[in-house]
Amino acid sequence: MRWEGDPESNNVEDRRGDSGGGGGSGFGIGGRSIGIGTIVIALVGSYFLGVSPATILSLLSGGGAPQVQQSSQPRAAPADDRESQFVKVTLRYTEDAWTQIFTEQNAQYQPAKLVLFDGRTSTSCGVGQSATGPFYCPADASVYIDLDFFRTMQQRFNAGGEFAQAYVIAHEVGHHVQNLLGISDKVHAAQQNASEKQGNILSVKLELQADCFAGVWAKRTDQRAKILEQGDVESALNAASAIGDDALQKQSRGVVVPDSFTHGTSAQRVRWFERGLESGEVASCNTFDAKNL
Repeated sequence: MRWEGDPESNNVEDRRGDSGGGGGSGFGIGGRSIGIGTIVIALVGSYFLGVSPATILSLLSGGGAPQVQQSSQPRAAPADDRESQFVKVTLRYTEDAWTQIFTEQNAQYQPAKLVLFDGRTSTSCGVGQSATGPFYCPADASVYIDLDFFRTMQQRFNAGGEFAQAYVIAHEVGHHVQNLLGISDKVHAAQQNASEKQGNILSVKLELQADCFAGVWAKRTDQRAKILEQGDVESALNAASAIGDDALQKQSRGVVVPDSFTHGTSAQRVRWFERGLESGEVASCNTFDAKNL
């Protein structure tokens, strides 16, 4: 992935080396954090959850997105290592792509903040822990990542490469977009009256849409900045496949329980990322009206 020398985002806060996030464990359910599904099959209470069948285009143009309370200005990172530079550039790529997409719909994009941390950290959704993997907290409009996750992707799942890492970041930013558009709130409301199985299906649709949004981001960014190199798309597809519910359950439990899926199968995650990558259009990411996921 070509990224060195490109502009960096100013919305990255580096908490690595801080003492941690205080008492408690896991996430407060009230905060409804949204994670990529990552290594742990159950995302510690991160649940949100199903969704309204409204199409993405109508949400984009409707102007009804909730206002997100932005936190204070991110403080400067204590280190300017290659990993943090990569994250800053990648986040800037997402900001540029989604600003373009929102502008096309006569709307204004409000960027997410991205927080780097070690071990555990405080969030508006509770105490975030590395074991959860990367996650998005709607309450503070922030993506949280412990960079050790990327090393785990490589070592445990053989899903390495910088573009695979960028896919993870873009997926979490996809949840931010869903939050801005009001999709996540509609999902939560729909799940209140749904059975566990129905709620899980809605959650899968939400996650697959975030995968598709990541593909849209990749298409738009490559068109503008020419970031893709040979093998990059394959590395992202490998990462999407590695964190499918069926692959994770088979590895951790030895058995697959489809009714418990909350993020989608490996094939589904690959398919929806590819759909966004091929089209570069948000309209292609309507998982909620899709007959087949």
